[in-house]
Amino acid sequence: MQKLLQLPVNAVNIVKTVQSQVQGQEEVKSPVLTPDSGQHAWYSALQPDELRHLRSGDQEERGPLEEGGGGGGGGFPSQPLRHDDLKEMLDSNKDSLKLEAMKRIVAMIARGKNASDLFPAVVKNVACKNIEVKKLVYVYLVRYAEEQQDLALLSISTFQRGLKDPNQLIRASALRVLSSIRVTIIVPIMMLAIKEAASDMSPYVRKTAAHAIPKLYSLDPEQKDQLIEVIEKLLADKTTLVAGSVVMAFEEVCPERIDLIHKNYRKLCNLLIDVEEWGQVVIINMLTRYARTQFLNPNINESLLEEGGSGEKTFYGSDEDEEEDEEEKEKKAEAAAMAKRKPYVMDPDHRLLLRNTKPLLQSRNAAVVMAVAQLYFHLAPKAEVGVIAKALVRLLRSHSEVQYVVLQNVATMTIKRRGMFEPYLKSFYIRSTDPTQIKVLKLEVLTNLANETNISTILREFQTYIKSMDKDFVAATIQAIGRCATNIGEVRDTCLNGLVQLLSNRDELVVAESVVVIKKLLQMQPEKHSDIIKHMAKLTDNIQVPMARASILWLIGEYCEHVPKIAPDVLRKMAKSFTNEEDIVKLQIINLAAKLYLTNSKQTKLLTQYVLNLAKYDQNYDIRDRARFIRQLIVPTEKSGALSKYAKKLFLALKPAPVLESPFKDRDHFQLGSLSHLLNAKAGGYQELPDWPEAAPDPSVRNVEVPEWTKCSSREKRKEKKVEKPFYSDSEGESGPTESADSESDSASGSESGSEESGSASESEESAEGSESEDVEEDEEEKDKKKKKKEFKKPVQESERTKTASVIVHLLVCPQTIAPSSALKSYELLHRITGEGLSVEYCFSRQPFSPDANMVAVQMQFTNNATSDAKNLHIEDMKLQSGMRVKEFPEIELLPAGETATAVMGIDFCDSTQACRRPVTHTRKFFVSIQPPVGELMRPVFLTENEFKKEQGQLMGMNEITEKLTLDVNCRNEHTIVLRVTTAANLGRVPCGSDKEFAGRTVTSSSLVLVTVATKEEGAAQLTVNCEKMVIGTMLVKDILLALTQ
Repeated sequence: MQKLLQLPVNAVNIVKTVQSQVQGQEEVKSPVLTPDSGQHAWYSALQPDELRHLRSGDQEERGPLEEGGGGGGGGFPSQPLRHDDLKEMLDSNKDSLKLEAMKRIVAMIARGKNASDLFPAVVKNVACKNIEVKKLVYVYLVRYAEEQQDLALLSISTFQRGLKDPNQLIRASALRVLSSIRVTIIVPIMMLAIKEAASDMSPYVRKTAAHAIPKLYSLDPEQKDQLIEVIEKLLADKTTLVAGSVVMAFEEVCPERIDLIHKNYRKLCNLLIDVEEWGQVVIINMLTRYARTQFLNPNINESLLEEGGSGEKTFYGSDEDEEEDEEEKEKKAEAAAMAKRKPYVMDPDHRLLLRNTKPLLQSRNAAVVMAVAQLYFHLAPKAEVGVIAKALVRLLRSHSEVQYVVLQNVATMTIKRRGMFEPYLKSFYIRSTDPTQIKVLKLEVLTNLANETNISTILREFQTYIKSMDKDFVAATIQAIGRCATNIGEVRDTCLNGLVQLLSNRDELVVAESVVVIKKLLQMQPEKHSDIIKHMAKLTDNIQVPMARASILWLIGEYCEHVPKIAPDVLRKMAKSFTNEEDIVKLQIINLAAKLYLTNSKQTKLLTQYVLNLAKYDQNYDIRDRARFIRQLIVPTEKSGALSKYAKKLFLALKPAPVLESPFKDRDHFQLGSLSHLLNAKAGGYQELPDWPEAAPDPSVRNVEVPEWTKCSSREKRKEKKVEKPFYSDSEGESGPTESADSESDSASGSESGSEESGSASESEESAEGSESEDVEEDEEEKDKKKKKKEFKKPVQESERTKTASVIVHLLVCPQTIAPSSALKSYELLHRITGEGLSVEYCFSRQPFSPDANMVAVQMQFTNNATSDAKNLHIEDMKLQSGMRVKEFPEIELLPAGETATAVMGIDFCDSTQACRRPVTHTRKFFVSIQPPVGELMRPVFLTENEFKKEQGQLMGMNEITEKLTLDVNCRNEHTIVLRVTTAANLGRVPCGSDKEFAGRTVTSSSLVLVTVATKEEGAAQLTVNCEKMVIGTMLVKDILLALTQ
């Protein structure tokens, strides 16, 4: 989880200065620019006697010093002496030497060097009186306190004294270090420190307190009630620096406590414009969920009008039918009820949220723009959602990672609200430099935007794309043409003719994809296109792609009456090559033979028998079963059952044409901008968007009591603001049926425009406006209603959440909680004969093992094949290899005969493929062993391409293994390669990568594992594995090589 932590500004400047100095030390006498732009040598900060102190050591030690401290010479490889000079400087009595040493150490950390062995020497200086040294010591301790907890605990009294320091940066740093020590024994100290810091005068310290709350909660969840009190106090804070951090703490600790937001809702809306960018993302996502529980659906009017309109038509048209008198009365009553219903008027607080988030569409941060876009999509009236289109199109000029995420969301939006993006059609045209993933997503958007007016333009674009060298992209284009033809009947014939022309293309993959799409289109009107079926029948000699051959055979069999002369000849040719065909083609040959036998038995009887005899002895049991079934069904014998009479109806029944739908059609039930939406699978920690309430909850809960003396001043300010035009005009791009209805509420809460309100805005203004917008009659009920706490309809799971700067949209990153796409491989643990009737199979479920995250979850299936019941099934304790641990499953008390039971156990293999040997006890002990494949010892992690390249650069040399290979014929497209790699190893795909890149971490030690498959021409490829553990890397290379070449 990336926290919204910030180094003190001057500390960051120090790090940057030291970095620039380090880079300038290639020659000792080379001058560098200091922060005041003066030219000085790097050693000018030291006095002559201090220089003598440095030079007094052995000359040979200078190399290690310069290597460890950031200097430029060629260092000697004596590792033990590497940091001795830095330790000597830190032990010195002179603050100048200590400061110089700390600068070098912080510079090392900034460059990614490991400085953890200096911890004892640095932690001693935490009590140094020099403020500059103390700041840098705390910067160091924040980085390493979690790793060296025992040593950090020795200085805990110093950290506590630091909490009382007059300098706000020292107080904040002390709290940050304290919260980084993950030891339960200091929980009371941390709680006391957080409570004190929450009342600190400095907003920076209060912000640090908000960051410490989730850390303490993850360490000891029992402190939740006390932490909620602190969160409630910090939510009332009026400074922009604290707002984003405390909302993040609220989301981590108690997202279900919606009542804490009521009083602070208006303040958060008004502060939003001035909060830092990542804070804006968190607040917007939280307010989206809040609004869905507190306001009515703004588009409810449209559905009411549609229902009312249809009711009136039936009412007036039903006079002709005397039998519908009862229905008439019901319709009349419904129409009367519609008329009595009040027209929808948007809540002023709902309007406040929409108005104050609109200016953020111009933010430079893509995540903020995406957050506002999803808020408008989920909360705004349909007439106002269009304003987000321009902002999202602007993001398409960013990096490919940003484009990938934005296009995923645009593709979902275009299914429901196509009109939003139609003016920007040309922005989705594909460039030759776009990566394949971006091209496919743009194709998806163009297909969704296609209608009768622009289809000719889009088809011309598609015609150009088909000539591309990127075969995956060409295949996707052909599928897009098929979808356009399905959705727009006017161009169906044109698309069919174009696809038929592609059948003469030299590229076999293009032809194969065209055949599959033509097959789907021909099912709509087969009688009109018998010529095309004849043309495709001729292609069976040339096309070798199994899916295409199977599609052609299915077409000929399904519509054999349209080609009565060609169909038997095709069967004759297929019978010749039956034994050499792929399984999918063989099945269609059997189907073709059966259909021709039923329609034209004179010509095809012998051929059918020949094919069925060949299939009878095929190696694939599916084909043998199909042949056996069809023979009994179509060839009548004395033993034939009643089904043989209906053979024609079974084989030649009319089949509905397939509906070509967008793969994004079902994604709209996930919240836009979330990881679950991106992957189209529910990720761990995902919070579902609540449904709109049927009746509006009480709006008075958001009113804040105002002292009498502030009311006058707030009214005067409101009058002044009514005269002035706001900086962000509310009229820009906002129009629609709700605008006039909301005019009264806008004027009643005029001072709530988010662009004008800053951190110094008083709560009295917000409460005065809110209370004036309510009726006088509601004031009496207000006290009773305030006592009621409102909660979300669905409580949200509390989980750690990640906010990463390189992942542009605020996503919930938990890839290991998503079910694997491929089927899980099962292994036999105990054979039923050996186990005296008890058989046991196991598989690696690839799900996190909740009792212990460092264990691999092993799912075991017990089957009782005996005639008697099995009792007390369990695994007994036994001494394991050093380091291995096992979490046994609960004892299965009774397993009846013929029944099956499933249990999950956790095993910590210590990143080793050694077998775990344990006795299973039933009637007696059975010794079994579980040996994990190396690919199951890891879990997937989410990395962007930039992060992947950076980590890969740090795992070179001995940590990198490269192998050249020739891919299997059936494993040369991207989808198959990804499927085989992720089946062999539990890794996550890196999105938008130039090659096929995968990332994961080992379960026990969290060592990084990076895999790259770079494909070349004619099936050649290069496999690269980067891993901190060389043994695991070597074994993983063998497994993946086997998966890709077999």
